[in-house]
Amino acid sequence: MLVLTRDDVEALLDLDELVDALAAAFADLSAGGASMPQRVAAFSPHGLLGVMPAYLPSADILEAKLVTLFEGNAGTALPTHQAAIAVFDQERGNITAMMDGTYITATRTAAGSALSARLLAREDARVLAICGTGVQARTHARALPRVRSISEVRIAGRDAGKAADLAREVGGTAVGSFEEAVRGADIVCATTHSPEPVVRREWLSAGTHVTSVGVNPDGRELDEAFVADASVFVESRAAALASFPAGSNDLAGLSPDDLVEIGEVIGGSKPGRATDEELTLYKSVGIAVMDAAAAALVVRAAGEQGRGQVIEL
Repeated sequence: MLVLTRDDVEALLDLDELVDALAAAFADLSAGGASMPQRVAAFSPHGLLGVMPAYLPSADILEAKLVTLFEGNAGTALPTHQAAIAVFDQERGNITAMMDGTYITATRTAAGSALSARLLAREDARVLAICGTGVQARTHARALPRVRSISEVRIAGRDAGKAADLAREVGGTAVGSFEEAVRGADIVCATTHSPEPVVRREWLSAGTHVTSVGVNPDGRELDEAFVADASVFVESRAAALASFPAGSNDLAGLSPDDLVEIGEVIGGSKPGRATDEELTLYKSVGIAVMDAAAAALVVRAAGEQGRGQVIEL
């Protein structure tokens, strides 16, 4: 079994390759090629342990991710999301690799948002607003400028000091409120665990593309008026509309007919943005084929570079 540490995964996972790999994974899923049950979880008094298996033909990989969500870790040395990914031989079932999944979870989520912006944001999008100051805020600030020529990055969070620190780190500007960040932005990335909306319809300009990756069973980070007015794109209808821990409260009340899968846009069976004035929303709940696509890239790169340690269980 090949064992890959966090340092290995960071060195091996190429962000631009990952965006393209996610496009293939979403297309595979929407076409019916992938096998991916919904995320399930066991709950402790302090958090949850989720299980996310997938078989992804486009990447020729069978894998499963174990991921924990412990919100009490916020502001500590441990992240709120921690994970490990196991890869299995698809013909014989033996485990072939084990790797850190914490970095993959953070990076593949932002890469999914970047892919949505590549497909759905206006070509002239220049102003990026990041709502949040945690791990996802950092990865989104790194990923989105790779798909659009961003000239201004605004950072807003509930902690002004953290917003200022992140702004310095990513070369952006800290602003005083979520509203100040969102008004006039071309792309808005909501990356919070907030139970109250951090993106409201009245703050958004015509033609804005919004990505939202926050999931909170006790609330929503997008207000209902915006979701009602937007063209809504998701990774998977079944996952997005499922109950927690698979789905999202932000889409409560919507039906499958209200949603378009990103894979359908990539495959050409459904349109993306129709006009420059249209509001578009990519609501991500994070699905297993994303981890599979990332893990396949890491395993391939490890073989090419001779990285990692081989052990016997």
